[in-house]
Amino acid sequence: MKARELLQLGPVMPVLVIEDAALAVPLARALVDGGLYALEVTLRTPAALAAIRAIAAEVPDAVVGAGTLLTPADVASAREAGARFGVSPGATAELLAAGRLEGWPFLPGVMTPSDILAARSAGYDTLKFFPAEAAGGCAMLKSFRGPFPEVQFCPTGGIDPARAVEYLALPNVGCVGGSWLAPADRTAARDWDAIRQLAAGASKLRQSKE
Repeated sequence: MKARELLQLGPVMPVLVIEDAALAVPLARALVDGGLYALEVTLRTPAALAAIRAIAAEVPDAVVGAGTLLTPADVASAREAGARFGVSPGATAELLAAGRLEGWPFLPGVMTPSDILAARSAGYDTLKFFPAEAAGGCAMLKSFRGPFPEVQFCPTGGIDPARAVEYLALPNVGCVGGSWLAPADRTAARDWDAIRQLAAGASKLRQSKE
């Protein structure tokens, strides 16, 4: 799978912070049942890699990836755990090289035109825009469209369902990253029906391209 194809799996990519690996499989199943298939498990907790392993092994319809990749070692660990794609909040030259050499979908994080130029020079045309709302939101992405018409973005950071619709209407946005799909209280309470409903609502957000 190419990175551009990854962005077409659904309008929203859940961004998951999993504290308990035992909850990973039912959480992933609830999101998939709601119509969201590309799941980003952030490497922000000790349970993250175990969660990725469990989802990869037990939820075949999920395309599980690893987020918050900061180093080439993180890329290697994510791949070993079964992650099918990677996402970073930023991108060093070493990380860009590691993502490319691994031969899997990798979304480097960018925020400025210089970041985009560096990623383009390294061979990437599908990028994460982060932190989206703090970095200028839809207005910034509209500005990027002129000099970088070939680039597609997955904006992430501070996006809620209402704002997601505005982002998805932009021609250079393939999907958005959303942390609202798995609220910590609902996950801890094992309220999978509530999470399934949130996913179902997100999966219906339509991309109205101009």
